[in-house]
Amino acid sequence: MIEKSRTTKETNIKIALEIYGDGKSEISSGIGFFDHMLEALTKHSLMDMKLSCNGDLYVDGHHTVEDIGIIIGKAIQESVYPIQKVERYGNSVVVMDEAAVECALDFSNRPFLFYNGIKNGIIGEFDCELVEEFFRALAFNAGITLHINVLRGSNKHHIVEATFKAFAVAFRRALTKNEKMKVPSTKGIL
Repeated sequence: MIEKSRTTKETNIKIALEIYGDGKSEISSGIGFFDHMLEALTKHSLMDMKLSCNGDLYVDGHHTVEDIGIIIGKAIQESVYPIQKVERYGNSVVVMDEAAVECALDFSNRPFLFYNGIKNGIIGEFDCELVEEFFRALAFNAGITLHINVLRGSNKHHIVEATFKAFAVAFRRALTKNEKMKVPSTKGIL
């Protein structure tokens, strides 16, 4: 279990993260829909996460969502590297009614984000442009090469939820144990 905290003038966040858990979560970001997405992420990745955040939501949700992505990314990075005895690569396509989202990722320790997803609209009090900000912060702080591609969809809730679930499934698959894969790289280290 990795425990971290992050305090800035904009947010105060605490996290406890176990990447090989049972999918249990206690999430309180102050943004209801975002809590729902983080609960879906933990459920389908099988991570256990306790997260609390007090952010400057009177401004908007940007700092809260981005800083949560940063702290989750840092906790993942600390949990995974130096990477050994795992598959390293993961991918998935998750459907939710009319929406289908594809995610492919690599625990490369070379952060990158390709994001072809929802970029505008509001769900509850959640600004959909923050989906990209969250995954950028997570990928760059976790050292993940991450590709997210919305294949189809019209309902914003379905598209965003399928995005979080597609990431979660790809994440879980990439961290599947493989004892034969001592270091999953020809470089000898990641």
